[in-house]
Amino acid sequence: MLRIASLLPELLGTYGDAGNARVLAERAWRRGVDVDLVSAGLHDALPDADLYLLGGGEDGPQRLARDLLAGGSFAQRVADGAHVLAVCAGLQLLGTTFCVEGDNEYPGLAMVDVSTTRGSRRFVGDLAVNVGGRWLVGFENHGGQTIRANGVASLGSAARGHGNDGSSDGFVTERIWATYAHGPVLALNPWFADEILSVVLGRDLDPLPGVADRLYEERCRALKLPPLG
Repeated sequence: MLRIASLLPELLGTYGDAGNARVLAERAWRRGVDVDLVSAGLHDALPDADLYLLGGGEDGPQRLARDLLAGGSFAQRVADGAHVLAVCAGLQLLGTTFCVEGDNEYPGLAMVDVSTTRGSRRFVGDLAVNVGGRWLVGFENHGGQTIRANGVASLGSAARGHGNDGSSDGFVTERIWATYAHGPVLALNPWFADEILSVVLGRDLDPLPGVADRLYEERCRALKLPPLG
């Protein structure tokens, strides 16, 4: 049984990122994997899960989400083997510090050695990232500038848009994927959903061709992205 938990969608669901959970569950079900898809809200206890999803949100909800997650066992469950996909505000929460409401700095969950300050402007528009020789496409809308410590790998290099710092997007660790891409990102990038599922399940997955792949290819063409590899 694969358990996928969408955390605090009331706070971290501004940009439709909760759809990432549905994409993962559907692609797992179609391969015969039993899936328990749960949503843990403001007044719910943190569920046990193999994969937790954090989405984007505004400043006030982001601070509240941080307080709620810091008061539970979220970080320990990831340390014990659970995985995380974090988008935008969720990405910032996993770091050591983040800024909201101007330059006011708040502590993050300190699960990854990154910090987020306020950028010189708000970054809004298409985002295209080279992730291991494949394009990750999405849409960004954030004012944060995320700095990775030495030894923290980015998810990929940003060829379109800003991402962390104008040249990279997100970060990746043994159990965490983080990106500034909305969309929801897994609906736009079915190959990335399968990559995450493969790691969480601990096995290779059979191909699952369908309309999602064609839409992904059309999106890459519309953005005029060059072939990779």
